[in-house]
Amino acid sequence: MVVIRPGPVTVGGVALKNHLVLAAGVLGTTGASLSRMLSLGAGGVVTKSVGPVPKDGHPGPCVAVLDDGLLNAMGLPNPSKDFVEEIAPLAGKPVVASIFGTNPEEFAAVAGWFTGRVAGFELNLSCPHAEGYGAAIGTDPKLVEACTRAVSSTGIPTWVKLTPNVTDITAIGKAAERGGAGAIVAINTVKAMRISTGLRRPVLGNRYGGLSGTAIFPVGVRCVYELYEACKIPIIGCGGIVSADNVVEMMMAGARAVEIGSAVSDNIRIFETISAELYAKDGCGVEEIIGCAHG
Repeated sequence: MVVIRPGPVTVGGVALKNHLVLAAGVLGTTGASLSRMLSLGAGGVVTKSVGPVPKDGHPGPCVAVLDDGLLNAMGLPNPSKDFVEEIAPLAGKPVVASIFGTNPEEFAAVAGWFTGRVAGFELNLSCPHAEGYGAAIGTDPKLVEACTRAVSSTGIPTWVKLTPNVTDITAIGKAAERGGAGAIVAINTVKAMRISTGLRRPVLGNRYGGLSGTAIFPVGVRCVYELYEACKIPIIGCGGIVSADNVVEMMMAGARAVEIGSAVSDNIRIFETISAELYAKDGCGVEEIIGCAHG
């Protein structure tokens, strides 16, 4: 397997300790859990998505464990502005705040709460199961561009997380780039559902949810590959990564870093596990492999 030389990395204006980042929504609900993931080897962490008003989220069941991943419909539960104080003890750490809203003004307002308190923002324009938020606006290039510009104009590094549930993800990536995004995160969960044959009803309270885990890894690789050819800004690969070889594959498709989410549920020390196999002092330089699968 290909191994790479260790060392700090900067992606989209955010300085990370390594190429492995905790994805939004996974152990990102408290300052303590975010700190724990940093101590367990994550190069950076993304918080749970925070919006303009508190939300309770969808009624349960909210998560279903599948053979090859997780199906969830949380509905973006969050304490809104109160979360600012929750992460105050992490000042100076590589913490990226995931934020959402229904329009550019709401994105700008939420970003204003965290300005000067986090290393960057990740715009949630991709959640597939929250009415009026996430993918509801993240499928419209004009809205993506406007929301991105509203946050990037603050001067704080801005990542934009894209949904795969579109006909052409490169059109959305280009819109984020025009809006001043420092990096693109691809991808969020794939819209999906399962039905309990015993209960004769959907397994999730919201009926539909987002599929994550190893089942969507090939989708993530394809999206990263397409975005690398269409956009000039860095790409952060996300979706089903569970091994060092998966990280290398994402990098060969064009990613400069990766986010890991569902794998944490099976192995809390996944960042240490992957790092032990991914890095070696005599490994190759990362620039040798990023995008090397393109002809």
